[in-house]
Amino acid sequence: MQKRRILLMVLAVGVLVLYRQINPIKTLILQHVTGTTMGTIPYSIKYIAAQEDDYKKEIDSILVALNQSLSTYIPDSEISRFNQNDTIIFESGFMHPVLQMSKEIFENSGGAYDPTIGPLIDAWGFGPKKKSSLDSTIVDSLLQVVGFEQVTFDESSAHKPAHTSLSFSASAKGYALDVIADFLKSQNIDHYMIEIGGEVRCQGQNQNQTVWKIGIETPEMSQTVGHPFATVFVKNRSLATSGNYRNYYKENDRIISHTISPFTGYPISHHLLSASIFANNCTIADGYATACMVLGLEESIRMIEKLNGVDAFFIYSETDGTLKSYATAGIRSQIEILP
Repeated sequence: MQKRRILLMVLAVGVLVLYRQINPIKTLILQHVTGTTMGTIPYSIKYIAAQEDDYKKEIDSILVALNQSLSTYIPDSEISRFNQNDTIIFESGFMHPVLQMSKEIFENSGGAYDPTIGPLIDAWGFGPKKKSSLDSTIVDSLLQVVGFEQVTFDESSAHKPAHTSLSFSASAKGYALDVIADFLKSQNIDHYMIEIGGEVRCQGQNQNQTVWKIGIETPEMSQTVGHPFATVFVKNRSLATSGNYRNYYKENDRIISHTISPFTGYPISHHLLSASIFANNCTIADGYATACMVLGLEESIRMIEKLNGVDAFFIYSETDGTLKSYATAGIRSQIEILP
């Protein structure tokens, strides 16, 4: 009986050794993939995976395909060809989802987020075309072709008026994060942090087995990286920040911000300096961040508090220039204001 038990133990050990040889235990490490996309926008992706699981080629390939579909800077992209016509049969899997999410944000924001504002963005010098010489007559005429409600679509095609054009520049980075997140999920990666041009999506934990911690910049009028205003723990959510302290230019001693109001046709000017939006989906977060910068502080608070699963952290200025902040209840306990 004793010999039989010993024989069974030896056999079990032998089977275990053979299994380990065929299926060796993978040591998980922090992988860090970096690069650029959408022209010169940097990306940084950290994920916990095995040593051999380097997905940079796959990630770059996905981003190239996304750009070829949605970039208005590429003359023969899917969206550029749609803008040159009035109807398109979708060629990629990117157009319909971003149109569907854009419709949701457009309706919930009362039109503050509007992907058809491209002609005005171009005219003010923030798009792929040369800046126009503007007066109120030109601005009014461009406003006539703005209105996302004029775009109709289903799962296979879309239609718009001939002079209306689309641009998803206000949500493209967020959408790219979501697409990359879907790819990592398909590779059974449960712990990652994806950052593209300042927008972030976090899942699981970092290499220290703690929740990912992200900084939110102080909205200082500068075109270089600023100082942190706050830090926030981002657990299984996305974070997108919009503000007018990076992308702007000066004209006749006046600051021209890149956020153009689809209501007036002019760059916005109010005391909301930065809108950081938290949501499960980064496309949604990115779009609402833009909508908030159009609406201003009070209207943005009212909008966000009506939405399910969306939180916000706003930085604004008092009349004397003092910076203040406001956080919605769902994110308040996870934010630390830095001294």
